[in-house]
Amino acid sequence: MASLPCKLIAQIAFKAGGDVFHELVANKPLHLIKATPSKIQACELHQGSYGTNGSVIQWTYTVDGKEQKAKQVLQDIDKEKKQIAWNMLEGDLLELYKNTLITVHVETKEGIDFVTWTIDYELLNADNPHPISLLNFFIEFTKELEAHIFG
Repeated sequence: MASLPCKLIAQIAFKAGGDVFHELVANKPLHLIKATPSKIQACELHQGSYGTNGSVIQWTYTVDGKEQKAKQVLQDIDKEKKQIAWNMLEGDLLELYKNTLITVHVETKEGIDFVTWTIDYELLNADNPHPISLLNFFIEFTKELEAHIFG
């Protein structure tokens, strides 16, 4: 039986500036460890360079109190659209999902910057939970990063 593509989306107002958010997430991921230590513990560059399409990064992060790893390839980095996408290569998420793509972009509406996280995925098994915990992780991460910037 073929699995169906699924999608989860969350949008959060980001008062610390969309340009700042994009710059940190795209080009300075090591700073995210300092900014959100309860969320991200490590970021290792395996290939390429930070902020460059085709680069491979491995993250160590904590979701629901459990340490997880994810190796991802960066794609669709667009400075003007303030958009980044990560395609999963290996890691804990691939035990439950396939064809997993995580996208974040910033858009400004009526003078307010909004960060939108999108998780595109397919369930490997119909009984697997949808990645709501991961979406909540991104919401909390965004809020913690904003608090860190306002320090």
